[in-house]
Amino acid sequence: MAFTYRLGVDIGGTFTDATLINEETGEVRVGKVSSTPKDPSLGFLEAVHRMLRGGGVKPEEVGYIVHGTTVATNSIIEGKTARTGFLTSDGFRDMLEIARQVRPTLYDLQFEKPRPLVPRYLCFGVPERLDARGEVLTPLDGEAVKRTAERFREEGVESIAVCFLHSYANPVHEKRAGEILREVFPEAVVSLSAEVAPEFREYFRASTTVINACIRPIVARYLQNIEDRLREEGLAGELLVIQSSGGVLTFSAASERPVFMVESGPAAGVISSTYLGGVLGYGDVISFDMGGTTAKVGLVQDGTPQVTKDYEVGTTAQPGVAASRGSGYPIRAPVIDLVEIGAGGGSIAWVDSGGVLRVGPQSAGADPGPVCYGKGGTEPTITDANLVLGRLNPGYFLGGEIELDADAARKAIKERCADVLKLDVVEAANGIVEIANSAMMNALRLVSVQRGYDPRDFVLVGFGGAGPVHANRLAAETEIPTTVIPMSPGTTSAMGLLVTDLKHDYSTTMIEQVDRVDLEVLEKVFLDLEAQGRSILEREGVPEEQMRFVRQADVRYVGQSYELTVPLPDGRPGSDEVSQVLERFHLEHDRAYGYSAPEEPVEFVNVRLSAIGKIVKPRLRELEGGGGDVNSARKATRPVYFAESGGYVDCPIYDRYRLGPGCTVEGPAVVEEVDSTTVIHPGYGALVDRFGNLLLSGSGRSDGN
Repeated sequence: MAFTYRLGVDIGGTFTDATLINEETGEVRVGKVSSTPKDPSLGFLEAVHRMLRGGGVKPEEVGYIVHGTTVATNSIIEGKTARTGFLTSDGFRDMLEIARQVRPTLYDLQFEKPRPLVPRYLCFGVPERLDARGEVLTPLDGEAVKRTAERFREEGVESIAVCFLHSYANPVHEKRAGEILREVFPEAVVSLSAEVAPEFREYFRASTTVINACIRPIVARYLQNIEDRLREEGLAGELLVIQSSGGVLTFSAASERPVFMVESGPAAGVISSTYLGGVLGYGDVISFDMGGTTAKVGLVQDGTPQVTKDYEVGTTAQPGVAASRGSGYPIRAPVIDLVEIGAGGGSIAWVDSGGVLRVGPQSAGADPGPVCYGKGGTEPTITDANLVLGRLNPGYFLGGEIELDADAARKAIKERCADVLKLDVVEAANGIVEIANSAMMNALRLVSVQRGYDPRDFVLVGFGGAGPVHANRLAAETEIPTTVIPMSPGTTSAMGLLVTDLKHDYSTTMIEQVDRVDLEVLEKVFLDLEAQGRSILEREGVPEEQMRFVRQADVRYVGQSYELTVPLPDGRPGSDEVSQVLERFHLEHDRAYGYSAPEEPVEFVNVRLSAIGKIVKPRLRELEGGGGDVNSARKATRPVYFAESGGYVDCPIYDRYRLGPGCTVEGPAVVEEVDSTTVIHPGYGALVDRFGNLLLSGSGRSDGN
């Protein structure tokens, strides 16, 4: 039987979302189930079963299953990593303990650095040494490696990370050490820094390799468990997992290099926004994803998500700001540049010891969830506040699957917030939403203004279960002219899983002044990286015509400590291409920092290559008909609180599924669908496009929340 369907499953902190696409007809089905934090695979499998049963789809008809998961990140945050050993050059066993001389808050004298993922007694150095050019100064002591392998076995180590000095320039010692470790201790899995992160700066390379080693057995078991269950049930299609940079990896590749999927789930939302923006003709997009636990903001320029190489895993999302440098474990791997804060629908509102109302970062999560869910929650959340303000329909949450208890929400806000602050319940609820909006506007500015971009030049794509409730307000405050609310916004991230390509990222350090670089050597480096990528893509069954190789370089002024990534032209580089690289770098430096110095010498630091296997994208389904009567979609009237209107307003409530293309909804109004609710503020309106997206715009800026 021919494959007809693609299925994407994205596990969030509160809900697990699924999207099923019929490749022949373009029909899209979506679904949501509660996440199962104790065993995420249970929620994943329940979502798969529900989608197949609901669509009458046979397991053998599914060609692709793409998974977005936070299992890698959660294992680090929760301290549930594999017992890991660390092998490095003699004299550098304390590398993980020393880490960096940075702290998230400059004047916090009580700050303690994150506990090393490998305890000191499992860190060993062996005699060997290379210089910065990769020349051997001290040969590798193979006997010392054997003794260390035996020690690891005695200590019950499950995974081993190897990072020798300057292995990025010459991996010969690391590869030999890996061979010895596998011979002596074949039960352990070995991660080599020359394969995981072959870049200079030894601590960052070591940290990346250690993270890969710590989570490798966890992720491998998790993915193998899912694969075994799916195969037992007759699903023979390709199993893929989205990685942090936005592409997808096969389950087997992800099991070997799980460090590339630490931000797997959040990346899917940005990819979905990129795809949707491209279909609608918007190249510059700000992605706003507000779920049950966090809000995530990412920026897309010219149809390409912004990617960073300096990322920390294990940081704690804060209520008003992004987590600061120094509070987590750094990795040197491409990650979509996201600002994530602890402001989701389940974020808890509380009053601190100074009598100040706070929201998040603690979350009620999926269990017990907000008070209004009736699952035993006692702490008021953003969802409870929106319910009290009339923005959510208690009888139509998840299409009526969950009956919300407005009285319980009101009581919780009164007891935990309003009475303490001597406020009216509605004032307290409004304050909760306003504080959350302020935190999310700060995140929008962090990803745009503080990166050198004007948010007014972008389109906001608002999604996630809670995103459309708040998106209009955020756009108004940041003066973003157009907001797009996609169909089924609660499962938009799952759609992102199905519109991305296979992708493998490679890099190597090459420090050379740009105007002195040997172009033949540069081309050879890229061809070597391309050969690695081509080999992987061939094993994954990608035909030659569907392969694409993207070249980039990290560039800096000579003497700088950090670099900027600029694209390189395809094909063999020449003098004209080098001039283009210099021009692009000066422009990017001016955008990022407000100045450039074209007279200063510039140098390459790292060269990068992305090997991409193109996958046929599902097409968006156009709605039938057009120019329908908006009144036919009106299903009720409900009082909804708007601060700019001075209180509750009798608001028309619309059924989104009955809004045809060309319909215009004037605010204030509320548009309801199964997995989310869109709030349209006074002074704004929404136009339904041919795909069913709501395009929000207005003539003025609102002053209330």
